[in-house]
Amino acid sequence: MTKLDTAVTTRPTRIRYIIAILLFITVVINYMDRANLSIAMPALSQEFDLTTGQQGLLLSAFGWTYAAMQLPGGWLVDRVRPRVLYAACLVLWSLATLFMGMSGGFVALIILRLMVGGFEAPAYPINNKVATAWFPERERGRVIAFYTSGQFIGLALLTPVLSWLQTVLTWHWVFILTGVVGIIWAAIWWFVYREPRDKSGVNQAEIDLIASGGGLVDVESGTSKESKPKLKWSDVKVVLTRRKLWGIYLGQFCLTSTLWFFLTWFPTYLVDYRGMDYIESGFMASLPFIAALVGVLLSGWVSDLMVKKGLSLGTARKLPIIIGLAMTVFMLGANYTDSSALVIVFMSIAFFGNGFASITWSLVSALAPERLLGLTGGMFNFIGNLSSIATPIVIGFLVTDVDFAPAFVYMAAITIVGVLSYVFLVGKVERVED
Repeated sequence: MTKLDTAVTTRPTRIRYIIAILLFITVVINYMDRANLSIAMPALSQEFDLTTGQQGLLLSAFGWTYAAMQLPGGWLVDRVRPRVLYAACLVLWSLATLFMGMSGGFVALIILRLMVGGFEAPAYPINNKVATAWFPERERGRVIAFYTSGQFIGLALLTPVLSWLQTVLTWHWVFILTGVVGIIWAAIWWFVYREPRDKSGVNQAEIDLIASGGGLVDVESGTSKESKPKLKWSDVKVVLTRRKLWGIYLGQFCLTSTLWFFLTWFPTYLVDYRGMDYIESGFMASLPFIAALVGVLLSGWVSDLMVKKGLSLGTARKLPIIIGLAMTVFMLGANYTDSSALVIVFMSIAFFGNGFASITWSLVSALAPERLLGLTGGMFNFIGNLSSIATPIVIGFLVTDVDFAPAFVYMAAITIVGVLSYVFLVGKVERVED
């Protein structure tokens, strides 16, 4: 065998990039099922004669169970392999979504939306665990940015499509078709995904590349029947008593508050407060999502480039988050213009910032105790996604039938708190001691 032949046989394979694509598509479906209610809400609320308060409660229903199930979901992530858990969750939340299209009343919609939230709870902790197992630290920022961009690509491309579908058929089909797509993807995930050492096509050189770069290729080695981790209060204490972890928890709450505004009230704002029709609002609502997509892809590239250039991991991960959070304050500009075009400009700048800040899961990978990746991710997602409850309800009670301005003041204030959290609480980025 020549030296050239040896080099070829020892060159790392790139199966990990296929895993990144699997995560990306799963996130697209995940967020399509979170946003479909906001698209259907104007027509749905008219059919059921819902007040703004009732709309806020319905829009927040997902968040109640999504947040409540983060800790149990994180515990499951530490016990059940991603191949099994993700497929099961996809089927269950997709069925609940499908049945929302068959609902005939407000109560049924809330119950089913609660089910969607509960079954989606483990999704991002699973994503984080998969990324930590499959990618070295120097690639993880870009990978997390890539699959996170799925939420914005899906929303940017599918918002106009679902709005058109609602106009051509009815709002019922928005839920039915998105539910069917999720069930099909669950089967694909089950047949394709495997752990690094179990995946066909992966050579030892790729395993070594991941492991030497900080990837936890054997993170699933503790999930055998004999050694499954048991939930202990001492573990909960660890993830609740570390200042660094609280910095990212609070920061995530503030970051996702903006996201949940766009996922819940933004289409209603365009239709009811800016006078757009459903198709026009679907197109205009997609523009900020495209801006967010550019932001999240750029942030991952910038963050990993800073690591490559020798900047500290803390600077490389935190700076895009802080800059992005600060940019979301631009949404206040909507309170000072009557131009719909300028409103979209302000919203696009704000949501670009939200996307640019959306590599926060890279800090979970870098800070979480190795044994408690799932539990830390669950706590991070639990506290962060309390915003999915607070944002729809608070906005629903702040706004009136003619005035939406208080909503943007609230969002700007929350964003400033997020900046302060990352500046003063997170500190040096290093793994928390278990």
